[in-house]
Amino acid sequence: MNQVLRQHKQYLLTGVSYVIPMIACGGILIATAIALLTMLYPGSMTSTGGPDFSGAPTLKMVLDIGDAAFKMALPVLAGFIAYGMAGKPGLVPGLLGGYLAGTTNAGFLGALLVGLLAGHVVNLLKKMPVNRYVRPIMPILIIPIVSGLVVGTVMLKVVGVPIANVMTFLGSWLQSMSGGNAVVLAMILGAMIAFDMGGPVNKAAFFFGAAMIKEGNYAVMGACAAAICTPPLGLALATFVGRRLWTDEQKESGIAALGMGMVGITEGAIPFAAGDPVRVIPSIMLGSMVAATVAMLGGVGDHAPHGGPIVLPVVDNRLVYVIAIVAGSIVTALAINTIKRLTDKPPAASQP
Repeated sequence: MNQVLRQHKQYLLTGVSYVIPMIACGGILIATAIALLTMLYPGSMTSTGGPDFSGAPTLKMVLDIGDAAFKMALPVLAGFIAYGMAGKPGLVPGLLGGYLAGTTNAGFLGALLVGLLAGHVVNLLKKMPVNRYVRPIMPILIIPIVSGLVVGTVMLKVVGVPIANVMTFLGSWLQSMSGGNAVVLAMILGAMIAFDMGGPVNKAAFFFGAAMIKEGNYAVMGACAAAICTPPLGLALATFVGRRLWTDEQKESGIAALGMGMVGITEGAIPFAAGDPVRVIPSIMLGSMVAATVAMLGGVGDHAPHGGPIVLPVVDNRLVYVIAIVAGSIVTALAINTIKRLTDKPPAASQP
């Protein structure tokens, strides 16, 4: 059993190694576009919406390129997880499944699962007994078509509908919670924001916060805004203060995550979570819960449907907002580094 888990972790890490440059490219370009917009075009962060690029076509182009790179991240992640499991024949169903994970809003967790599914389907097809005249075309024709159909059907018919139902349920549930205990609501929102980093659960919380802006309730979005940037900022901090616990590749991801966190891109945490979901996801959920709770208790209000330090110009109680982000980031860093120290196996002693 342990051997199987280790193998699957290696498959996940294969996908992570290929997706890190894609996320870094997309995240940094988006971060650069938003940051330069606020610096060069004051007032572009409106009180009723996010960044307005209508007066900055060049920055809008940079934003669009970064957004395209981000959209390719899920196919690359799933495709190379399947590649790590099944070789080149795994690429087609993996890439296809990752693309559909984006269109069905299954998010990063959906991409992880469909990548593993694609790899297993391809490996099963490889073992099927076939006529010797058919075997040469198996990897270039039969396996891609059959595995693509299986993976696509699962994503569209098995995964897509439940995700849509989950989105509807979560929206209604959060609406029913809005009249209750504000601290409990903040903790729930923080946990949801961090859970799948841009996936359906994250979007349900974000859209709820954005909807509350239209109703004149800015506190809900304030809690969400603090939670949105905490995962990448907390993981970046963890790589800075616990350098011995992280690989060189993870340290580089920490630098990219810092830039993405500053402009409220939760997906900056995906490279860490994809390679080690069991330890990373609870840690970032805890940090985001703390950030959201501090923001809610401190009366933070966010007038724009966005998060991170980038929205400071349209935030009420800015000092508390910064404190909330810092507190959540510190909790995330302490949590993940502590867990890694307690659970990482020390290297084996060399034999004389």
